[in-house]
Amino acid sequence: MKVVVDYDLCEANALCMKAAPEIFRVEDDDTLTVLIDAVPGDLKEKAYEAARLCPRQAITYEA
Repeated sequence: MKVVVDYDLCEANALCMKAAPEIFRVEDDDTLTVLIDAVPGDLKEKAYEAARLCPRQAITYEA
């Protein structure tokens, strides 16, 4: 599963980072960095939770 972020929607409010710090990091300049290209099975629930928490729905996933 691949993480897709719509950076035009992203507000870098760090809710995704709190839910899945293994996957997301908000940088000092308030930009979001996706730390891994493919989400492993053991992190899928955290990844889905991060997307659910995003107030702008900027995070989606591709198979």
